[in-house]
Amino acid sequence: MTWVPGAAGSPYGVTNLPYGVFRHGEGEPRIGVRIGDFALDLAGAEAAGLVLAGGALGRPTLNAFMALGRPQWTAVRQRVVELLTEPEHRAAVEPLLVPLREVEMLLPFEVADYVDFYSSEHHASNVGQIFRPGQPPLLPNWKHVPIGYHGRAGTVVVSGTPVVRPTGQRASAQGPTTGASVRLDIEAEVGFVVGVPSRLGERVPVADFADHVFGVVLVNDWSARDIQAWEYQPLGPFLGKSFATSVSAWVTPLEALADAFVPAPDQDPPVQDYLRDTPHLGLDLTLSVQWNGERVAEPPFAGMYWTPAQQLAHLTVNGASLRTGDLYASGTVSGPERGQVGSFLELTWGGSEPVKFADGSERTFLEDGDTVTITATAPGPDGTTVALGEVTGTILPAH
Repeated sequence: MTWVPGAAGSPYGVTNLPYGVFRHGEGEPRIGVRIGDFALDLAGAEAAGLVLAGGALGRPTLNAFMALGRPQWTAVRQRVVELLTEPEHRAAVEPLLVPLREVEMLLPFEVADYVDFYSSEHHASNVGQIFRPGQPPLLPNWKHVPIGYHGRAGTVVVSGTPVVRPTGQRASAQGPTTGASVRLDIEAEVGFVVGVPSRLGERVPVADFADHVFGVVLVNDWSARDIQAWEYQPLGPFLGKSFATSVSAWVTPLEALADAFVPAPDQDPPVQDYLRDTPHLGLDLTLSVQWNGERVAEPPFAGMYWTPAQQLAHLTVNGASLRTGDLYASGTVSGPERGQVGSFLELTWGGSEPVKFADGSERTFLEDGDTVTITATAPGPDGTTVALGEVTGTILPAH
């Protein structure tokens, strides 16, 4: 039990303790850890000698701390638990607790590279049917290789950052035209943040996943479907994806999700040797997508065909190096039911079946002023619940 007011029984209790970066008033960015409705100022805790991390917690981003590796991550986490649960530390720690209502959350890590995968069989099948009607929904390579593409690290933004409607080329009956996207969409995803880098030319095996990955964030990879449909053949996603990718302000450490790892779906045909992860585990995360405050879908992450460990092994099998701050995302999380999809392309079946809201309004794709919020929970120890930091964004008109 924690002595922090209101934190006992919270999904942000001592079994969670996600990391973030905040600004209090006009102060400098501070690394903190969330406990209930407070941020524990870890920069202040390290300066006071309460936590030891070689000065890494006094930086404006998590990158230096993430680069230290799992032994140091574990040691700091254990120390923070002690500080927040043992009454003798209360007098020293309580002044370092800052109410979340008083802070501005910042992008928690400097993004080095960004990779987006395409790992839900249900999502890939739905998109195949919508974009390629009359053809097999899955392409021949899909169950052999984790499909992915490189995005733009510079357009990854923290939750709450407004998203400007993108402009680009689209197809029309008269030929290509340029204008603001009219089929603006979301992709509800789960992202994995790399802490420990690897050397160029060396592979990272599936067994080393936890040695390199620091933690998990929720991701909304905003997508302009009309721009995407015109440009994606033959090379794949480009401007239809690269204008904005939102991530949660809190990074949930892997240790907080220890009770959420569950058997992943069987893979048939058998995968290549470098992708064989034993045990074959995914994460039991339940996502919730709210569109203008109304819940429209609950995508289940446990059913993703390719696991996070397989994705990491694949993105390095050619010798590509990892860097501290690399972010790789799962791709859209979708289940077998319409109410379990992670994109509005699927929810409205390509725009042919509008979503009806309680006020009588309808939507197929995002309109200016719309707000989308994605949340997620995972099982914690002893029946507790762990919450992942939400990711939210509001659409602004095109410039």
